[in-house]
Amino acid sequence: MKPLTKKGFNLSSLLPIALVFVVTGIAVAYGLQVLSDVQGDMTSGTAEYNATGQTITAVAKFPAKFGLLITIVIAAIVLMILVRYLAGKGR
Repeated sequence: MKPLTKKGFNLSSLLPIALVFVVTGIAVAYGLQVLSDVQGDMTSGTAEYNATGQTITAVAKFPAKFGLLITIVIAAIVLMILVRYLAGKGR
């Protein structure tokens, strides 16, 4: 990642952030698939089966928050750009 300098914000610094979201999404999707396969091999009604089902339910809620997380990151970047721009105008 390129460092931020006083001269401005480099938009190519957004690429690592985007890659983190993509890799996290893929990891969650494969993780849910593996958990589903593991649960399918268990006897229905056992504590292990129920624990796996609860884990699947909990992990499945995470991707729904991706949009919110991306919005927060973009808003933070826009605010950072505005603060740097407005701070330079006062000089």
